[in-house]
Parts: sequence; C-alpha cells; structure tokens
Amino acid sequence: MGKIIAITGAGDGLGRALARRFAKDGDIVILLGRTWSKVEAVVAELGAPHMAVLCDVGDAASVNAAFAQIAAVHPKIDVLINNAAVFVPFKLADATDAQIMALTMTNFVGPILVSRAALPLLRSDDAKTGGHIINLSSESVRLQMPMLWLYTAAKQGVEMLSEMWQHELKADNIRVTVVRAGQMMDETKTASSWPREVSMAFAMANAEVGLKLIERPISHYNSATDVFHAVVNLPADLHVGMVTLSADRRV
Repeated sequence: MGKIIAITGAGDGLGRALARRFAKDGDIVILLGRTWSKVEAVVAELGAPHMAVLCDVGDAASVNAAFAQIAAVHPKIDVLINNAAVFVPFKLADATDAQIMALTMTNFVGPILVSRAALPLLRSDDAKTGGHIINLSSESVRLQMPMLWLYTAAKQGVEMLSEMWQHELKADNIRVTVVRAGQMMDETKTASSWPREVSMAFAMANAEVGLKLIERPISHYNSATDVFHAVVNLPADLHVGMVTLSADRRV
C-alpha cells in the first residue's frame, strides 16, 4: 500500500521532483505551496488522487487552515517533508525588514508551524504505522558561506530542533530525519533569479574566502529523489537521523 506524503514548497524545484517521484511510486502526494498556480499545475499533471493545498508555511493561520483541509480528506498521513525555503544572500547592513522576516518565518518558523499542525495526522500507537518528519537543511551549515548568515542560521536551527524532536516525538512513534543537501537545479533553473548586482556581490564575497561558486558542482533534483524514497521506506526497526547529500558534478 502506498504512503500519504505531504510536501511543502511542492510547486517547483526539489518539492516538485519529489511529488513526481512519489506519485510514480504509487504514493498519494499532498502538495503544499503559497503560489496556487504552481501546485495546482503539478497536481493537474499528476492527476487524482493527489491534492494541492494553498499554504504559506510562515503564516500560522494559513498552515492551520491547510492542515484542517488535509485532515478532512486524510485523517492520517505517513510522511511530512518540510522542503519550503527562501534563499537570498545579503549583508547585515543591507538586510531589509521584509528579507529578515521572510527568511526567518519560512526557513525556521515554517517547519515548526507545519510540523505542529501535522502532528495529529502523524501520531500512531503502533511503531509500524508511525509517521515520519523529514526536514531539509543545507550544505551552507557546514560551509558558512558569506552573505547567507540568516539562511544558514535558520537551517542550523532546523537541524538542532530536529535532533531534539527525535526524542520528544518517540512516544508518538514519529521519526525525524534531516536531509542536508547541496546545490541542485534542473532544466527549468539554469540561472540565478537574483538581481545581477546581488549575484556578483555574493560570488565575490565567497571568492574572498576561497569558495569559487562557478566551480562548485551541482546535482539534478531528480537525482536526490532516490535518497528520499529510501528514507521514507525505512523498515520500522531502523532510523536515520541525518543524510548528507553533496553534488558530485555539474548538470
């Protein structure tokens, strides 16, 4: 029997690749995203019984409404993948209020709000049917790339709360895994969406500390889906707390 898997940030990028992979495997996918046209388009591609749900992970009311909608259709889900993220570089002196709030609320507060709302659907009295939370982190936690201080701090925070949730949620038979991922792209993301001056400043700041972005390898989103498939389908007597994915070559 397939699993019921909820994925945030599922309208494009890794979230979309995961939705396609799990749907192909026979799982039921719930795609959450704050841009309705994107998640709706993916669900239209996948067909029934997959489900699109409008959700801004950084807004508690939006998250709670989304999971009330999900619970009305699926009173039990098997997996939650906290994938939604905002990735923008800036220096402290240049950070706007909007940037600070967007990165903090989406990248750190978002997984907390979503996981809390999903708990009633993930809990089980049986370890064999317990749920699984997968939180996305980033290689920037290890690299500490200049101008990514807030993104990195949020991801490091997600890693810490995930480690603590592993203990707290044992009584609910919910497993928690962190996937720390490197840079990924696909055919739809061939260049940065940042303004040219931001991209140049980011590249120069990293070059100053020995990180040449143009030489860093990039993996394909589809290549990562095998790892998530393996983690989601772990036997009940096995747990993986963290998986680290590093790109090996440029796509």
